[in-house]
Amino acid sequence: MAVTDDVQHGPLEDRHRELGAAFAEFGGWLMPVSYAGTVSEHNATRDAVGLFDVSHLGKASVRGPGAAEFVNATLTNDLGRIGPGKAQYTLCCNESGGVIDDLIAYYVDDDEIFLVPNAANTAAVVQALQGAAGAGLGPKLTITNEHRSYAVLAVQGPRSADVLADLGLPADMDYMAYADASYSGVPVRVCRTGYTGEHGYELLPPWESAAVVFDALAAAVAAAGGQPAGLGARDTLRTEMGYPLHGHELSPDISPLQARCGWAIGWKKEAFFGRDALLAEKAAGPRRLLRGLRMVGRGVLRPGLTVLAGDAPVGVTTSGTFSPTLQVGIGLALIDTGAGIDDGQRVTVDVRGRAAECEVVNPPFVAAKTR
Repeated sequence: MAVTDDVQHGPLEDRHRELGAAFAEFGGWLMPVSYAGTVSEHNATRDAVGLFDVSHLGKASVRGPGAAEFVNATLTNDLGRIGPGKAQYTLCCNESGGVIDDLIAYYVDDDEIFLVPNAANTAAVVQALQGAAGAGLGPKLTITNEHRSYAVLAVQGPRSADVLADLGLPADMDYMAYADASYSGVPVRVCRTGYTGEHGYELLPPWESAAVVFDALAAAVAAAGGQPAGLGARDTLRTEMGYPLHGHELSPDISPLQARCGWAIGWKKEAFFGRDALLAEKAAGPRRLLRGLRMVGRGVLRPGLTVLAGDAPVGVTTSGTFSPTLQVGIGLALIDTGAGIDDGQRVTVDVRGRAAECEVVNPPFVAAKTR
């Protein structure tokens, strides 16, 4: 495994090495890819519970008078739909309607919004918000990159609530609600969300105290029949859900509409980054749309493969994997809307010179159980 000299290290790397993790670099961070094996960790999460360390995720804060109003005038989703104690999926777009990043916004109060962007995009999100504040939209705000302020631990699966209850942490809350609690004297923010499609939670303890919470969670997860899970299972789980990954299904050149994330846009708001471009794209209709592909025969899809209808190229794959749940190859692809491709239709994908037949489907490939 090649690791660059400037790779970032999370607060729990020693714990992962003790658990026998294999590592890889992702988003500039050294990440545990698997422990017992991706398929085993995937199935444990679907059947019982998985524990993920995703502390590489970014953290940023917007504080000061009118912080919520400022964030609402910059990021796509409508914070007016939620309030304190709730979190919201949203997007930070560029002026052409592409996606700088997708992130979670925690509504602390009207004067504080806490953000969790993707690791590699944190600086770009902070820079975009600081630029807007400096241009006069929020001159009295403090916008800071707090990447190492908190660790992020995801507990996902049908036994996840049992795990939190065993530790005396809040579990009975609505989807996308959060609560500030503590474990063994360590403050922990607990949010009912995740990236697997299962009932689950994301816990944010202070960076320097992450090991205390991780050790307790690992013991409770094992007692519930689960296991630690790495980046490999995180990717197979989210692909089965059809969830976008920035750099694959979302990017500065791929809009929320193309990625079927228009539901995360407050279309009635008067302002947000990229609003004019996105309204124009909505009116005209996106030129391509994210679709699911389920392989008819054997094989595994990968990103960057050409999708064909007959002999005509109609799109490109953005993600691909083998689904441990369905025991078949699945993928996501951006398909030209002008090609007239419907769900249930067969297309072929050029897999290293071999025409692999796939069925076009509407994700998720596996029913979500988040609610």
